[in-house]
Amino acid sequence: MEMKRIQWGVLSTAKIGLTQVIPAIGRAENAELTAIASRGDKVHAIAEEHGISKAYESYEALLADSDIDAVYIPLPNHLHKEWTLKAAAAGKHVLCEKPAALTAEEAEEMVAFCQGQNVKFAEAFMYQLHPQHGRVKEIMASGEIGEIRLIKSSHSFYMADRDTNIRMNKKMGGGSLFDLGCYSVQAFRHLTGAEPLEVQAFAEMDKAGGVDMTTHGWLRFESGIRALFDCSFDMVPRNEYEVIGTKGSIRVPYAFRPDIVGGVGTIIVKAADEQRTEEVDGDSYRLEVENFSSAILEDREPWISGDSTIRNMRVLDACYESIATGQSIQLTTEGSDGR
Repeated sequence: MEMKRIQWGVLSTAKIGLTQVIPAIGRAENAELTAIASRGDKVHAIAEEHGISKAYESYEALLADSDIDAVYIPLPNHLHKEWTLKAAAAGKHVLCEKPAALTAEEAEEMVAFCQGQNVKFAEAFMYQLHPQHGRVKEIMASGEIGEIRLIKSSHSFYMADRDTNIRMNKKMGGGSLFDLGCYSVQAFRHLTGAEPLEVQAFAEMDKAGGVDMTTHGWLRFESGIRALFDCSFDMVPRNEYEVIGTKGSIRVPYAFRPDIVGGVGTIIVKAADEQRTEEVDGDSYRLEVENFSSAILEDREPWISGDSTIRNMRVLDACYESIATGQSIQLTTEGSDGR
């Protein structure tokens, strides 16, 4: 018997959708791309180019299509809440690009509304599904590198088109922390299985756009682990983290975008004066689509919970508060799940 496939629609012709998620839907075993929507008539040519059967000139028209089960939302950050709520109201399950919202309060409203409409919601941190991170957690738990003391994460690229890039627009949810730093914060929480107690962040701001071009900061966990991160639109491309213990370290040089090196995750372990390299294959975007589609089919929680999305946004809120005030910010961690 043929596996049931979730019928997907995509809201907008954003680059990440066209280059990553739409092809991933095509590779997924339990998903099928039914429709794409954009403002204006250019959507028809794009639909034809990508072999998509339906093209709509408005997002509302796509949401009115009863054939569509789930939508992927790669719209600019400031539109995530509006269209998540509209999609959920139309009975569509929602996979929303990161960051899911501009504040934790927005995220809480989005998650609660989706739950009330009985639709699934997930923030598209596709990186977490790559099996290299599960392997890192196994090594951490094995004791091979001793007690974990520090985690460091860097995520950056040099933005050449800063005069026209929407990431430079504060009102649209721009800035390196929202675009890149959110990954590092999420990775710290995932690797530790915990929430930070304290956060401090520092930023170099773009005077014209009012966004953070480079942000760096630290998080403190109850276990004593410290986490250091930096993110930037003004540096060479990096997407890596390192876990440092009392006996050794684990370095992951393609932590967030292993797809740029053919999906191969590299794990470099140093311990007892020896070094080894492990390679783990994975298709992050396909795994994301398949996980969310199976969550719908099996009526279960997606790989990343709504609660985790809210908690991640609380840390980002605290980072921005710290940047504004120059102070470290205390956080509460009741009911932490660390996912």
